[in-house]
Amino acid sequence: MGLCASKSPLSDVGTPTDNAKRQGQQNAVNVSSSDTQTAVTGSPIAAEGKKISEGTTGSNQTSDTDVQSNQNHQVPQGHPNTGSSAGNPETENINTNHSNNNNNSATATATASVGAGAGAGASTVTGKGSNGGALTKSSTNPSLNNVNTNTSNGSGTNDKDVKILLLGSGESGKSTIVKQMKILHQNGYNDDEKFEYRSFVYKNVMECIRNVLNAIIDIQPELIVKDLSEKKTLSATSEATSISDSEDHQIEALDPIAVRGEHKIIKAVLAESDLKDILNYDYPIDSDEDFDYSVAEKINKVYNQTPEVAEFIQVHQGSFYLIDSTDYFLSQILTLASPNYLPTVQDILRTRKKTSGIFDFSFNMPGLNIHMFDVGGQRSERKKWIHCFDNVTLIMFCVALSEYDQVLLEENTQNRLEESLTLFDSVVNSRWFARTSVVLFLNKIDIFAKKLPHSPLENYFPDYIGGNDVNKAAQYIYWRFTQVNRSGLKIYPHITQATDTSNIELVMAAVRETILENSLRDTGLLN
Repeated sequence: MGLCASKSPLSDVGTPTDNAKRQGQQNAVNVSSSDTQTAVTGSPIAAEGKKISEGTTGSNQTSDTDVQSNQNHQVPQGHPNTGSSAGNPETENINTNHSNNNNNSATATATASVGAGAGAGASTVTGKGSNGGALTKSSTNPSLNNVNTNTSNGSGTNDKDVKILLLGSGESGKSTIVKQMKILHQNGYNDDEKFEYRSFVYKNVMECIRNVLNAIIDIQPELIVKDLSEKKTLSATSEATSISDSEDHQIEALDPIAVRGEHKIIKAVLAESDLKDILNYDYPIDSDEDFDYSVAEKINKVYNQTPEVAEFIQVHQGSFYLIDSTDYFLSQILTLASPNYLPTVQDILRTRKKTSGIFDFSFNMPGLNIHMFDVGGQRSERKKWIHCFDNVTLIMFCVALSEYDQVLLEENTQNRLEESLTLFDSVVNSRWFARTSVVLFLNKIDIFAKKLPHSPLENYFPDYIGGNDVNKAAQYIYWRFTQVNRSGLKIYPHITQATDTSNIELVMAAVRETILENSLRDTGLLN
């Protein structure tokens, strides 16, 4: 559906947010999870007593000291210096239902509140009307490296040119945002474009299963039944780790089917021969061939028919590199490997394709000609950002909430959320962005909500004391980002699920309003 954002972020459209506003209560969005799926609202966080469009700002603009010591910052829920918000009459829960892009997915409710920005007073994640606010992502044809496609929706020549810089660490969801922009503003993907993604889906499948199997080899080789017929080694491609009889990766022959682990009996359930066949399979990236169905059956046996593998991932997911879409792809491997498989839109949104370089994606929204620049988030790519910094209208910074217990691909000792905080610090306090507003996407709320009960946030951030409460955990992470905003930039936060098109459409409508209001304010037409 087309975007038609109203002038007021709280227009009378009959949404839960508007109903709450009419009751004279402060709007808040609580982020909660469902066992099947989490749907989220694209709701910005606003300061109490201020318009949503004003965003939140950092405190002391001239101080070079660590902002964490600044007493002007509001302490979030879940932080040791604050109490619970339960029963707070100033906040209200707004339940916003979204349907996922999967036609057979159940609609679920998501909620999450986020703490106040520095110097902003008590603030919460607030919702807008149905026309009021969400981010959208767009994607490009995988056969093209640089996308610079100008679209025209018949808008007038007086439309404002807007330059948006899409930043964030690797795998934070930036490219998924771009894909959503193509879906929402360029008629999506035709069959030829979908087919071109097929080889990337298969590449993702192999990367996902290799990461899991290599982690088992390194961390819990007791799960593997050694082939007793002859001594062999498991070898993978250059992307995979080999199993050999070396001191580090020796797998003993397991005669009884179980060996005693550190705390319990670990059943050896994975046949070494199956692992060999999987790790040695190499699907050509430019091939039009079908995926080897016999390999797919072995992947299905290992991943979907072996509960011990699921338990291993749940316990050890913070110890190795795990792609977010692992379960999405591997749980339907037989479907993906079927003859004449054509990726769905959701498959495309879930496909991970590393961004290298800078991509310019152009599209129109009512009153705006938008140039969105997607840049690589890996450390090696960040030096390429510098020449994009001139005349930037808005920064969209993506952070994956779910990365709090994960490590970098480039450095397996560096926490990914800490890396995002460091990058955000360098962006918001850069002289290049002294007069630039920042939209902060707290992304992957669905994965975050599912992960939190099994991987406590306090294990990685000891000063967090909110337990498994998704609201408090999301609020705490947002608070950590406000702490580094020493330059006092306006920050407009949104909790997002980038793979949910309806959520991103809502968020981008809010971003459009932010851009237009800031433009009016800059020209003196709006105080």
